[in-house]
Amino acid sequence: MTKVLIIGAGAIGSFFGYLLSEPEAEGGDIEEAREEGLEKGQEGATPVVEEVALLGRPGHIERIKERGLEVSLAGGESPLSIRFRYAFADPGELARSEFAPEVVIVTVKTHSLAAIAEELLESGLLAGKLSDARFILLMNGMGNRERFDLPDNPVYEAITSVGVVFAGEGRIELKGRGKTVFEEGIGEDLERFIGARLAEKGFDAEFAQDFQRQQWMKLFANAVINPITALTREKNGIILSPHLAPVVERIVGECVAVAAKEGEGFDEPAVLEFVRKVAESTAANTSSMLQDVLRGRETEIDAINGFVIDRARRYGVEVPGNEVVYEMVKAMEKGGRQGLTCRER
Repeated sequence: MTKVLIIGAGAIGSFFGYLLSEPEAEGGDIEEAREEGLEKGQEGATPVVEEVALLGRPGHIERIKERGLEVSLAGGESPLSIRFRYAFADPGELARSEFAPEVVIVTVKTHSLAAIAEELLESGLLAGKLSDARFILLMNGMGNRERFDLPDNPVYEAITSVGVVFAGEGRIELKGRGKTVFEEGIGEDLERFIGARLAEKGFDAEFAQDFQRQQWMKLFANAVINPITALTREKNGIILSPHLAPVVERIVGECVAVAAKEGEGFDEPAVLEFVRKVAESTAANTSSMLQDVLRGRETEIDAINGFVIDRARRYGVEVPGNEVVYEMVKAMEKGGRQGLTCRER
């Protein structure tokens, strides 16, 4: 059975901990354990996950240890409660445990990647129980593999359109279903494992030869939706406002021009239509960048519009639309964090 560690188990990371898990009842069959719990006047036994471990913030992890992870699925179903045998608040706890993962899925924000890589190196885990582990970076933006520079371990990338929000310590809510695309080459064994686990729970996984092209398509949508929603503090549907049409067109046109310089040609009107359809289908969603802004946290703007700007400068391409929204979000980030305490940072 494949053992998986999720590093950065917040909203999306915890949800993938659920998606990749196959809970087992402590002491035997789940249904028998539930019946036993009901006979004792309890709500029923909580399934225990053995082969997937979470590593995240102390408050979130402590709540999961105490009461399990509460997962609310769309459609009005009762929340699921899942207990994880292994849940860690820092790499030291992982090092002292008996858990030895074969796969590590990293779901931190892009700006934390370099620090996470350094922490893993300093902890000795990469020379120990993670020495043979494959790493998958599951997050927004591009250029993430370069940020997560490991000397020996193979590193792959993935993107997802699944929408999940953090509803409180130990609690997450599914807001939108979507496909998760993995870079081809992660291994047939891992493809079978991931594909089967997601399919069991009604989610799609793809292992794509054209992963970079699909990564660009996601970046096109993120480069428009994320900064505009963060700046306006509105849900994704704001992108469809006629007043913003020139801004949306400007950002998309610049991104397509930069992608062409990188060897990926796209039809600009088709991309624009794609971005609008994404905004329409997720109109009621709160983007991850807006969530970060509302919580006074650093955003992923550097790996999205910042990536476009960086590549544009290499090729001498003008991208004023991307530069404006980038600088505005960065200014807002700085202002929002000035009043935070060190603990809150």
